[in-house]
This record gives sequence, structure tokens and C-alpha cells, in this order.
Amino acid sequence: MKIHKEGRKIILISLAVVLLIYAAMIFFIKEWTFFHGLFLCILFVAWVAVSLFFRIPRRIFTEDEQQLISPADGTIVTIEEVFEKEYIKEECLQISIFMSGTDVHVNRYPCDGVVEYAKYHRGNYFIASYPKSSDLNERTTVGMRLPDGQKIAIRQVAGTMARRIVCYAREGEHVKQNQEMGFIKFGSRIDLFIPKTFEVNVDLQDRVRNAVSPIARIMPIAAEQASE
Repeated sequence: MKIHKEGRKIILISLAVVLLIYAAMIFFIKEWTFFHGLFLCILFVAWVAVSLFFRIPRRIFTEDEQQLISPADGTIVTIEEVFEKEYIKEECLQISIFMSGTDVHVNRYPCDGVVEYAKYHRGNYFIASYPKSSDLNERTTVGMRLPDGQKIAIRQVAGTMARRIVCYAREGEHVKQNQEMGFIKFGSRIDLFIPKTFEVNVDLQDRVRNAVSPIARIMPIAAEQASE
């Protein structure tokens, strides 16, 4: 396991704060009690929790050009047909993954392709599992064209605790399956918008892991679409 680069500064600053509080307590407290020790233990546990939030565990990635692999760790909270108006601009399937505070929060590309669209939107910080958070919360949308010409969109959505979305996507960039796409700090959600023809491999409340769990099978584009 290693620590993601997005968390190194936060971890060092939080450790410095814990040590500063500890030094101040040693200097000012003449008689230590059980509650002083308990307070220090709570501070240390909180620092460990923050550190683990930025962990990147060792995993054997699933590599399959016929599958969309999960872009995030978490729980499937939405599988429904929607009109994606920002990039795909047609009816498609939305699959949403809710990431709790204990999940790994690195986000990865679900397949090979070319980034054709990447845009950040300011917004609110409603609970990430709330259906409307996809349109109302702070978010970044990344649009990809697959090697066969089909389009998918990946949306990073901030939650109640999340206050910063990091996205590495650049328009025109060729990306690979399981390559890092970004990071969302402290609780969030990923929405995946895919063609309705794709075969979904997950159900509501399923637990998935980024770079490991297949989300949907990529179905060949219809001949009449390919000729357009």
C-alpha cells in the first residue's frame, strides 16, 4: 500500500497539528488524567483515518478491452435510463457509484479511449447518494470516445464532506484502461453514462472496486450507426 500524492501535504500538516497539540499539553498540563490520554488517542486515530483515506492498496488490475471496469470503489446506488445532455446528448444508461469515507477515492478510466471533453462545474454539496446531486453538486464531467467510435461519460461528483475534485483529464489525450483519472477528497460519487446497448454486469447495492470489478460489457456498434 502507498499514499496518493494528493494526500501527502494534508497528512504532513495534520501530523504537525497533532504533534503541536501534544507539545502544548506537555508544557501546560501539570497533572495528567485519563481524559487527557483519551483526547490524545482520539487525535491519533483521527490522523490515521485521514492517512488511510489517501491509501492506494496493491491490486491485480482487470484488463479486458471488452469490458468497462469500475472507475471507483464503492456501492452501486443508481442504474437507470437518462438523457445525458452535456456530452453524449442522447438517451443512455447511468450507473452511479457512491464512495463512503472509508473507500479508496482514486478514480480510474474504465476503458481505453480518447478524452474529447473535460469540464468542471461549480455547485452545491448535497449528500452524494442523492439522485439530483449529479446535476446540482460540484462536479467534473469527462467525455470519452472509445476505439470503436462509441461515447461514454464519467462524472466526478462532490458530496457533503468533499470539497475538492481533482481531475487529470485533458481534451485530446489518449488514455488507457485503469489509468488514473483523478481523485475526490472526503466522500463522493462517480456517475458513468454508457450506451443503452451495453450489457450491465452489476445490480443495485453491489460493492465494486476500481480497476478490478467489471461494470458493463461493451457491445459492438450497430452497422447502421457505424455507417453514419
